[in-house]
Amino acid sequence: MFAELLRERLGSIIELSPFQIHELEKHFDLLNRWNQVLNLTSLKNAAAIVERHFCESLFLASHLPQRTLRIGDVGSGAGFPGIPLAIARQDFSVALIESHQRKGVFLREASRELANIQVLTMRAEDISETFDWVALRAVRFSEIEKTVAKLAPNVCILGSAEMPSSNCFTWNTPVTVPWGEHRRLWFGSRRST
Repeated sequence: MFAELLRERLGSIIELSPFQIHELEKHFDLLNRWNQVLNLTSLKNAAAIVERHFCESLFLASHLPQRTLRIGDVGSGAGFPGIPLAIARQDFSVALIESHQRKGVFLREASRELANIQVLTMRAEDISETFDWVALRAVRFSEIEKTVAKLAPNVCILGSAEMPSSNCFTWNTPVTVPWGEHRRLWFGSRRST
């Protein structure tokens, strides 16, 4: 069911191998099992989960530069967009950054067979590493903009209809996400100091 839903919703946006689809499905299955105990997503319908979490993350993967990148997924939660990014783009090194310990346990379990993922169970403000990009979704950007600017020169925000705050970043014209009328993908570059 997952593979069919994913192919149907994703269309030709990104090419995925059978192995990648299998890895994404393992994440989907684990998410559904753990969500019964730990609130990882408010979505319950399989089609909505595939579209909102998996397809949007893969849409982001198709829009990031075609080269090796280090990406910090701040507020990773259930692993979005970080886990699908790491599966779709194996040239990426992805750090799933999540301050909630129980969600961190889930992320470790969900990514334990993915060599290009590390889980950092801490607040973004406490991270000493730097990245090429920071990816965000379902996070109040205005509250962490300065932290993000310290972590990476580039940021992408998935889902927000409104332009993010612009104290530290200059924003490109947003890309409309194919699912949902008011969903956007924002790319920002850190301003020179």
